[in-house]
Amino acid sequence: MRFKCPVPLQELKFNVPLSYKLHVDRDLLNLTKQKLALARYPDEQTDFGEDNWAQGAKVSRVKELAEYWRDQYQWEDEEAHLNEVFNHFIVKVDVPGYGALVLHYVHNRSPNSGAMPLLFSHGWPGSFVEATRVVHPLTQPQNTDDLSFHFVAPSIPGFGFSPAPTKSGVGPEVVARAYKILMTDVLGYSRFVTQGGDFGSFITRSMAIQFPQHVRGQHLNMFPVPPPTIMSAPLAYLRWCFSVFTYSEFERQALLVRANFEEDQSGYLEQQRTRPQTLGFALGDSPTGLLAWFVEKFHDWGDMHESFSNSDIITLVMMHWIQGVTPGLRFYREAFGRKRREAERTFETYLPVPTGVSMYAKEQLHCPRDWAAQAANIQYWKEYERGGHFSSLERPDLFVSDLRTFFSSRVILESFHGK
Repeated sequence: MRFKCPVPLQELKFNVPLSYKLHVDRDLLNLTKQKLALARYPDEQTDFGEDNWAQGAKVSRVKELAEYWRDQYQWEDEEAHLNEVFNHFIVKVDVPGYGALVLHYVHNRSPNSGAMPLLFSHGWPGSFVEATRVVHPLTQPQNTDDLSFHFVAPSIPGFGFSPAPTKSGVGPEVVARAYKILMTDVLGYSRFVTQGGDFGSFITRSMAIQFPQHVRGQHLNMFPVPPPTIMSAPLAYLRWCFSVFTYSEFERQALLVRANFEEDQSGYLEQQRTRPQTLGFALGDSPTGLLAWFVEKFHDWGDMHESFSNSDIITLVMMHWIQGVTPGLRFYREAFGRKRREAERTFETYLPVPTGVSMYAKEQLHCPRDWAAQAANIQYWKEYERGGHFSSLERPDLFVSDLRTFFSSRVILESFHGK
């Protein structure tokens, strides 16, 4: 059973958005429960304790969530909530160098007509749902003197409710062009700021590289810059060489987390960037398999696990289940394919746009500030002892505060107003 777009694509005209309410085919929901009821689980080995995830997702946790999904989870309630929180649109854009793409996006305007346009770009295994806890305070702050935003969060093509591309070639560069068209040609925001984590960091970096006249500032919560070399950043390189003496405890722990990810947790990336379609047969047909694939990431990459209810986790998984997961897996091949290396190249280029960075202790790919300075005009830097990869869900208060503080700084306001 395939994902059914809620709006007939043949009715879409270029750059003309259509408003709609989310709706997932009830036949798909019924089929999902049938598949969950037929799940077959592996046995745990007795020498791995309940808190030891070294072999991957724990059977007990996956079974608990799968049974919750089957017996208690109500997508209809989540659907109503997402329709209440966000204003949903779909639009067709003509992307230079690629062709037509259809984007789902949410657009919540602030009551303040002078609010700053903000593009929020999600990653994998995320979705626009990651903005659920921050969209209201960003658009309607309690203190009227605080900076407010016109909030835009597109879904990467093939994620959530953005229809999957019908041909290859949609990586960070093409998505960046599509998002630029969305912001400028569709919504009329000639200048805007961006926020990105995970794939969103690569996409928003690519936007600023390709369209510096439009992107006036960016905030990132993941910064996968390569280590410094004696040629690229000699002082940062020397400081790294003597890190046992020169690095803070936070910096040392950050690099340990990064090294552990690269050595022990990145197998999924190799599979998804090389043979995504083969993996898609399994994960796209088994909701239990997809759940296990994602639950491991939520466990290993998150820090404040109490921030995720069972319903939160299933809803995040649903954003990939409804399209059969393969389109999201293919994005890894487009982003990290050996020929183009689109994602990596975005962090191998120095970007003068004012940049703010929030580093959370359990983020998998972060770095010391002087590493980041190789690739960006760092104007704001914060480090937090608690929090992980899903910062807008784990620490929404800090996420909102950092965006508001950075984007209201003089360097951003001067850049935004062209001074």
